Amino acid sequence: MTLNLLLVLFTAGAVFFLATLVAGVLSRAFEEYRERYLAKTITDLSEMFFFVGPQQLVVLTLAVTAIGAALGLLLFGPIAPVLLVLFGLASPTLLTQFYRARRVKLFERQLVDALVGLASAFRAGMTLYQAMDEVAKNANVPLSQEFALAVREVRLGKSQEEALDNLALRVESEDLALVVTAINTAKAVGGNMAEMLDTLSDTIRERFRIEGRIRALTAQGKLQGMIIGVMPLFVWIAFDAVRPDLTRPMMHHWFGYSMVGLVLVMELLGAFLIRRVIAVRV
Repeated sequence: MTLNLLLVLFTAGAVFFLATLVAGVLSRAFEEYRERYLAKTITDLSEMFFFVGPQQLVVLTLAVTAIGAALGLLLFGPIAPVLLVLFGLASPTLLTQFYRARRVKLFERQLVDALVGLASAFRAGMTLYQAMDEVAKNANVPLSQEFALAVREVRLGKSQEEALDNLALRVESEDLALVVTAINTAKAVGGNMAEMLDTLSDTIRERFRIEGRIRALTAQGKLQGMIIGVMPLFVWIAFDAVRPDLTRPMMHHWFGYSMVGLVLVMELLGAFLIRRVIAVRV
């Protein structure tokens, strides 16, 4: 009786110390994840005028991770929750990248009209500062936000060249970087600023036209890639409906899990290769 009690006490103590160690490791890992990973995400969102507090982002990330893990465990088995937890932890970066890409595309669409407005302002006798301020007042988001911030930086004492360089760094658009370089060069060596901006506007508009034509030509390849990508899922559902005695045992053995993992890896590799084949940069 005494020996059994001692074994229980030692086991309980070992479990307690092990749980304390694991909790400490997880706590330090979460703090590092929040300081390095989430802090960068908050900074990126702030640069895009989308203000989210640290606590809000942490709560949102944990909520998405917990919901994904619970749904994966209930619907797909023990392997899916691990993948969904990893996806939930990476969701802030994925959503930030998606939001930034959409914002840059919208900015570049608005930039064409903004260049025409800048050229007209120069012909009317305005300075670069006055022209950017006028465009910022009349444009839509996100171009109005970025131009207004550049104007505010000039108003607070920064040079126009530095404000334009900061604008290009924030937006991360190749078209805007070209425009900023051209404006800074024209200011340094002289030239007809209005004519240069009209030329840049026509060039960017022509690039958009070519990109639209390329998207139309590659739409069939993208559709084929999507159909091929989802085909294994539909085949699995069909086999599971017709012969569940052949498909269900795979989900109860390590070999089945390894085959599913291999299929997923090959699917991702195939999707990556298809995107590389149909990706045409203008």
